[in-house]
Amino acid sequence: MLVGLLVLSVYLLMQSDMIVLNPKGMIAQKERDLFVLTSILMCIVVIPVFILGLFIAWKYRESNKKAKYSPNWDYNFWLEVLWWGVSTVVVFVIGIFTWIGCHELDPFVPLAHENKPVRIQVVALQWKWLFIYPEYDIATVNFIQFPEKTPINFEITSDAPMNSFWIPDLGSQIYAMPGMLTKVHLIADEQGSFKGLSANLSGTGFAGMIFTAKASTDAEFDQWIQTTRHSDQVLTREEYMQLLKPSSNDPEALYVLEDKGLFDWVVMKYKM
Repeated sequence: MLVGLLVLSVYLLMQSDMIVLNPKGMIAQKERDLFVLTSILMCIVVIPVFILGLFIAWKYRESNKKAKYSPNWDYNFWLEVLWWGVSTVVVFVIGIFTWIGCHELDPFVPLAHENKPVRIQVVALQWKWLFIYPEYDIATVNFIQFPEKTPINFEITSDAPMNSFWIPDLGSQIYAMPGMLTKVHLIADEQGSFKGLSANLSGTGFAGMIFTAKASTDAEFDQWIQTTRHSDQVLTREEYMQLLKPSSNDPEALYVLEDKGLFDWVVMKYKM
């Protein structure tokens, strides 16, 4: 019965709108599969424990005068082998799958794909996200767009308190830290607009530190690039210093990138 309830619960969760169980990208899907697999393996131990707990409570209830008292079972060799042996094997198997999964899903490892990846540099500000497309000479605030079925190579840093960059539909979250450069490689398997957010509490405007990640066709992406290149807003060093000032719930903005070394300057200014 409990197994049936577990299977039904997993099925209902898979059909729900819970983002991490309904991935839209290869990395998120592999993370979901690893999570489900380890949960099922843990149930090999957890479910019998709950069943035995209920059985023992029922069998040795105060009103059951026929229950046999067997105090010497606490050092029964075969029972000790059973519950310690099964638990050890389960932990060992989970460890193997987790070790393999963690290396396979290393966020610093580029995705092997026939399509050329899109490179996006990410700067976590207080409390907004700045995105720089160095190969297209554009930049955006709280919005990114990229083609579907194309790897996205994110380079991430922070010019504010430590933060965490995360697009739940696509997978791995990774920290953004001043003076550090971290990376994460993601891909969208279908078109859509996905919610990006901060996964690390960073002060007053934390709740409004969200952005939109839009996966589109190649043609729509190229058209968006051309439109952005004709934006009337230009991201200079002076404009960046204005963006650097703390503000929350900032609207999406598109910029022509004038200072092509801006991202490297943000990283290096903490090391000088």
